[in-house]
Amino acid sequence: MSKGTSPPAPPGAVAAAGDGPADDLVPAGFALRADPGSQLLAGGTVLTGGYPTRVLRLTPAGARHVEGWWTGIPVPGNLKARALARRLLDTGIAHPAFATHPAFGAAERTFAPCRDDITVVIPVRDRQDELARCLAGLTAMPRVIVVDDGSRDPEGVARVAAQAGASVLRRPVNGGPAAARNSGLAAAQTPLVAFLDSDCVPGPGWLDALLPHFADPAAGAVAPRIVPHENGRSWLARYEGASSTLDMGERPSIVRPGSRVPYVPGAALIVRKDAAGAGFAEDMQVGEDVDFIWRLGAAGWRTRYEPAATMGHQHRVRFGAWLARRKDYGTSAASLELRHPGAVRPFYASPWTAAAWLAATAVRPEAGAVVTGTATALLARRLARVTGEDWPWPVSSAAWRLAARQAGGGTLRAALPLGSAISRTWWPVALPAAVAVRRLRLPLAALVLAPPLLDWLDRRPPLDPARYVAARLLDDIGYSLGVWQGCAARRTVRPLLPVLRARQLDSQPPAGPVT
Repeated sequence: MSKGTSPPAPPGAVAAAGDGPADDLVPAGFALRADPGSQLLAGGTVLTGGYPTRVLRLTPAGARHVEGWWTGIPVPGNLKARALARRLLDTGIAHPAFATHPAFGAAERTFAPCRDDITVVIPVRDRQDELARCLAGLTAMPRVIVVDDGSRDPEGVARVAAQAGASVLRRPVNGGPAAARNSGLAAAQTPLVAFLDSDCVPGPGWLDALLPHFADPAAGAVAPRIVPHENGRSWLARYEGASSTLDMGERPSIVRPGSRVPYVPGAALIVRKDAAGAGFAEDMQVGEDVDFIWRLGAAGWRTRYEPAATMGHQHRVRFGAWLARRKDYGTSAASLELRHPGAVRPFYASPWTAAAWLAATAVRPEAGAVVTGTATALLARRLARVTGEDWPWPVSSAAWRLAARQAGGGTLRAALPLGSAISRTWWPVALPAAVAVRRLRLPLAALVLAPPLLDWLDRRPPLDPARYVAARLLDDIGYSLGVWQGCAARRTVRPLLPVLRARQLDSQPPAGPVT
């Protein structure tokens, strides 16, 4: 967000994304693969998966298509099949697959980008050593623009760029990353623009898994997984190597608010120039990349996160700079929430889940169990209309199993985002409450410690659990300080408030038969 105190521009006043894609359907010849969490039920006529979980009822023809896609058969030219494929990609039930079937290839031939189709844009202010290391990995790229964003030593930046064969675009006044990227975007004359921060270290083949995504005409941007360039030895370097805020994880995803990967950092991002429009919002010094991705999505473009491609990054590992950067990230929450209402909240849950955890926190577990049981039964009744089963019997039906997984299991899983919300946003309120009310101390402590401990068990980083948990809590505290500071500057409390809404089931079958 902008670090000033002036009120934010309304969404329509910031740089707009380009017009939406000309063809919103998945191209014929595209191949899909199922997300590991997807599941076919009721003889293949009910498909569930994605994030958040969706439940789709398929026509018999649609079920045959899905069964074929899961084995690698490409999407046919039928319009309704292409629309169904788009729904699966957009909900996270499926992901793009490339070269997995002998018949695959038609979509790739539509637009198969190569290095000649890309201009690499590197915004930089001084940091000549980092720039030199970044450029060393781009020797095979024919077009590289270094945007000097008001460096104090412009001759040094120009010298490093010239040694690598890159051109330099000089900005006389520092305008921040958004303005620098926009200058490079305006100068690029290729269909694709790759934005790389100067502290990125491209390795061999860094583009190989990213470019095929642009065979989809609706793909506006693709981001790789960002990993540490070198394994550090300090406790903070080892924490960053395992839990950097730039690393969005090992699972591919559609990128949008509410998905498994709600945003991707602009440190490494390939964008279709037609989708980028005027580019990044220059009044935002932090969070401009998140705003850009969300505006792409609002215009109809899709952004994909592709962890099969990795980008090395020189992480901040000095404590003061690291904590200050976490606080900076937090200050963007207020601006992002004002631009994208409802997208930046600390906790999202159904009213049933919230009520169950409120009872549990108040040391009333039996009340929480009643609430969760009631929610499960009501959800099973709704799902039975989708699966075509009777309700309430038998309790072994697919509707009941789905309801138990979503309502019952979802309530248990909500402990992790609830604990993160306390440590990342609500601790200035939760801490005094725990001091004042003795019986709240143990539940609140358990909620706060559970996410980092479980994360340690999942990642098994080269760091003992005590120091990992401590680093994670410091990470959260730094971010939360920025959130509260940003809320004060923007005079809003919306980033501090949870969102309680009923579970939405994407349960309607496609309009008409899919043939």
